[in-house]
Amino acid sequence: MFETHFYNSSTRRAVSVFGSLFNDLSVVKTDSAGKVLNKIQVPLSYSPRQKILARVNNITDPKMAIKLPRMAFEITDMTYDPQAKINKMKKFTKVDVTNTLVLKTLNAPAVYKVGFELNIMSKAQDDALQILEQILPLFQPEYTVTITDIPDMSIKSDIPIVLSGVSLNDDYEGDFLTNRTIIYTLTFEMRIKYYQGIGSSEKILYTDVYYKDSDSEQNIEKQSITDSSSVPYTETIDFFNEP
Repeated sequence: MFETHFYNSSTRRAVSVFGSLFNDLSVVKTDSAGKVLNKIQVPLSYSPRQKILARVNNITDPKMAIKLPRMAFEITDMTYDPQAKINKMKKFTKVDVTNTLVLKTLNAPAVYKVGFELNIMSKAQDDALQILEQILPLFQPEYTVTITDIPDMSIKSDIPIVLSGVSLNDDYEGDFLTNRTIIYTLTFEMRIKYYQGIGSSEKILYTDVYYKDSDSEQNIEKQSITDSSSVPYTETIDFFNEP
């Protein structure tokens, strides 16, 4: 069952697409007159928020501590989606560019619902709200992206990324040495198609067709069709009108 190794990087590709949606967000600092004092590009990483907060609260070595605002995201769960099931008999095909006599084949994929969690971490409420308000208008409640599932087969899919919830956690209680951290957690769901490995089948170059007598069940005629060129060949025989 698992004799042939294959890896289509489906999850890795989905993570890259999801992260690319949020890697250009920024926070702007202004004075009382509205003049822009500073513009901060918000860093984004694939990491659990606990690791980010551990480095933020690293008081023993301030050089190792990181500053906020910052964003982090990760995969939280994966479940099979029976509603998106594709007929198992469906196949994707493509002619091999290196050998036109070989046809690449790919079976129907299994579709899974993958949950993502995006954490917005900030010390100031206004910084967190700036990031949040740049994200929310794009999801109503989904944002559709086009993903190339299998580059070798040129298979593309329109995948909706659905925003399913937003929660707030404000750790404002503590002593004077404890840093305040405002965390907005956004939960998303997207579907990932998992394909098997790419197979191959050779082009049919030679075909024998036998005609039998309906009474004696003996062969009364044999017709051979040969295709010696690389151009697809088709022949239709109207045997009902044959003499």
